[in-house]
Amino acid sequence: MNVRIIAGKFGGRLIQAPEGKVTHPMSERVRGSLFNILGSKVNGAEVLDAFAGSGSIGLEALSRGASHVTFIERDRSANDILNKNITTLDTKAQTAVLQMNVGTWISQNTDKLYDVIFTDPPYSDMQFSTVSRLAQLLSPNGIMVLSYPGRGEVPPDIGIVVVDNRSYGTAALAFYQKEKTA
Repeated sequence: MNVRIIAGKFGGRLIQAPEGKVTHPMSERVRGSLFNILGSKVNGAEVLDAFAGSGSIGLEALSRGASHVTFIERDRSANDILNKNITTLDTKAQTAVLQMNVGTWISQNTDKLYDVIFTDPPYSDMQFSTVSRLAQLLSPNGIMVLSYPGRGEVPPDIGIVVVDNRSYGTAALAFYQKEKTA
């Protein structure tokens, strides 16, 4: 299956996505809306793409001016496709790919903060405790976007403020912001 990068430096380029139910690539409509909402917040940002799948979200962020994206994906076949997509777009210097469980990675990463975090866990296992832990890796005024099933629940309290919530039929996006500390 192919996915199209919507806009920016790689706009119109096709990347691969795994077949089957290993991942659920975000539709072009939802991805377009996501990046329209984020606007310039992506430009120059340090980005984390957790549960990355094909990397379409993080690669879209790079296309729109993010400075660096760290991808975390534990599935081997999805990880292979992600690495091929990075090679296809020649973005190896702006990326880091880690093949591991997101929860394990969080336990090992305590020093780096991110301006934008995309989290798109498997819809069958939303892993809210892991999503809550990801929120602690946001830089002050950082944004975290959670993709979840359209009729699903969003984590009630993860220590950061919900600033927007959008529904797109079978998919929904919750936007969280970490407030600046005084």
